[in-house]
Amino acid sequence: MTNNNKVYFYPMWLRIWHGINALGIIVLIITGLSMQSGIDSGFIMSFDKAVDAHNISGIIVTLNYFLFLIGNLVTSNGKFYIVKPSAFIKRPIKQAKYYSWGMFHGESAPYPLSEKRKFNPLQKYFYILVMYLAVPGAIITGFALLFPELIIEKVYNLSGIFVTAVFHSIIGFVISIFLIIHLYVATIGKSPLENFKSILSGWHHIHHGKK
Repeated sequence: MTNNNKVYFYPMWLRIWHGINALGIIVLIITGLSMQSGIDSGFIMSFDKAVDAHNISGIIVTLNYFLFLIGNLVTSNGKFYIVKPSAFIKRPIKQAKYYSWGMFHGESAPYPLSEKRKFNPLQKYFYILVMYLAVPGAIITGFALLFPELIIEKVYNLSGIFVTAVFHSIIGFVISIFLIIHLYVATIGKSPLENFKSILSGWHHIHHGKK
């Protein structure tokens, strides 16, 4: 849906999902750091409170993730996550060159957003990796740690719980780095707050450039 130079990228369900997901992941990161710091550290909050808050947030984020999956299946938002085989490598490399050089030298974005393109190629690839691999991985390992009786006891002579915890921590770190990059990229536009306003209103301003 378009309105002059604006495209309705973020319907209500997607804005609700995004808000809950953002708050949930921030809580998971904070409580996860508190848990990693040790039982007696008292970093940010006590270990017991961090565990409880982490588990509750994890369940909420998991349920919210199903909203994302179902929403992409039954609405047109899912089409933005489809990768076309043509120029599979060339397109993200071109976008990376723009991010690292072009935008600092006045070049136009090689893949400007439009009604048919919500993400540039580099964004799309990272969103797919995070939302369809990293997040499910965090959910699976998180619930395994919540119910450790389901975990294999030994993995190549290593504790299954230890291996699962390591994988969960690595995935959490990857998602944390993605969140930082995501926030930075969101400031790139006509103004640093433009994209943040879009996620609140649902409407994104389109700036014409090269296609």
